[in-house]
Amino acid sequence: MIRTIERVAYVTGALLFLSGLVHAVVLIASGGSWTGPLSMRKAVSFGLSFGLTLATVAWATSYVAVRPRVRNALLGVFTGASVVETALVSMQAWRGVPSHFNFETGFDNAVSTTLAAGGGVIILTAVSFTAAAMRGEGETTASMRLAVRFGFVALLVALGAGAAMIASGVVEARSGNPQVAYTTAGALKPLHAVAMHAILILPGLAWLLRFTDWTERRRVRLVWVAIGAYAVLTAVVGVESVTGVSPLAASPVEMVTSGLALGVLGLVGAVAAREAVRRRSAGVVSGDSG
Repeated sequence: MIRTIERVAYVTGALLFLSGLVHAVVLIASGGSWTGPLSMRKAVSFGLSFGLTLATVAWATSYVAVRPRVRNALLGVFTGASVVETALVSMQAWRGVPSHFNFETGFDNAVSTTLAAGGGVIILTAVSFTAAAMRGEGETTASMRLAVRFGFVALLVALGAGAAMIASGVVEARSGNPQVAYTTAGALKPLHAVAMHAILILPGLAWLLRFTDWTERRRVRLVWVAIGAYAVLTAVVGVESVTGVSPLAASPVEMVTSGLALGVLGLVGAVAAREAVRRRSAGVVSGDSG
């Protein structure tokens, strides 16, 4: 049964995602730049990312044992912060001014401060959900609990990377080097992006495994394999981000390692999907023959 707060989060997430798509159309139609602090790309990325993340967090937390009032408060705050972050970034993009590290006017200073505070609120709610996932059993399978726990830990890594980028950029901007802030603060973006989506991919795999006829013990093993691969991928991308190396220009060892990790993730997902389809097909044939 979908709770009211989850329904609100799903609808809001869909609207944020739609805003990202609309801004993508505007960016393409206008022929604007995809790079730089003034690009409409930020409205695109924030809309798509926050829309997908909000819906994913709402879904993942449905497997976490949290008191109803606490769940409503945390998910409500997460939803509100996601809307504020996306709206402010989109507004600044339409105004043609940077959304982050912009202290040129009192209004821009207020926007940048609010964005930073909103990020802090999102981190606090994510920490609360992670703590609840770690200590509670919930009404779900062991494989799903494992996937959700790893997903939330990875989400904290992503949010931590985001916080580090903001902190670094603020220091540079306050020191009178705004251009340096815009060019260097995004170094951890690859780590931020990769770690962010574990909360969707791992629980998604666990959900898919529910449609197989494998034992729960086997499902847990497969989730552990996927977690290992995702952890390796995140670690490699993290090292590249910290050292300022683009994933597309990494060393052969890093390329091979991340490629193998992606391959393992894809293989586990494909095997699970094939088994789920096979079981469903067998069930349909059995039903027809009966």
